[in-house]
Amino acid sequence: MARTNSQIEKIILGVDPGTNVMGYGVLSVVGNKAELVAMGTIELKKYESHYLRLGKIFERITSIIDSYKPDEMAIEAPFFGKNVQSMLKLGRAQGVAITAAIMRDIPITEYEPSKIKIAITGNGNAAKEQVAGMLQRMLKISKEDMNVQLDATDALGAAYCHFIQMGMPKTEHKFSSWKDYISKNSDKIHN
Repeated sequence: MARTNSQIEKIILGVDPGTNVMGYGVLSVVGNKAELVAMGTIELKKYESHYLRLGKIFERITSIIDSYKPDEMAIEAPFFGKNVQSMLKLGRAQGVAITAAIMRDIPITEYEPSKIKIAITGNGNAAKEQVAGMLQRMLKISKEDMNVQLDATDALGAAYCHFIQMGMPKTEHKFSSWKDYISKNSDKIHN
């Protein structure tokens, strides 16, 4: 990346929780443009104990945070499945990743998988491969850099969804007309 750290306005860490494989993606934001910094996976299958896996998640997410110094974290919310034990384990993994961010005072935003898919592809039922393909095009990522597991691109999708959401104005009031909006937001009107 050719930019200096002084030009970077924000670093976003995206996390796709998992107990076998956890994905992460890091974006830098300069103005209204996001760029890939890093993405990858944390492999957890080799650890037999679920508790040891949770410890490794905490260690690795903390290490990623310390390396990339994100300003914010976007994490994918677990989807509700039929297997209660799997959901419980996934929720624990998500909780540990969130705890790592909390320990470093990083604000966290959680996104439903369908919201991430809609933000990136326009389709809440898009396949993981479609999300990865859109991210590759939007962020101009080379094929070599996209040679990662879909857990990594899912995490990058969470970060990119957060980037998109940052640009959307949040209004606390409803306005009855454009005239009403202008009268209450004169500071935002430029001639």
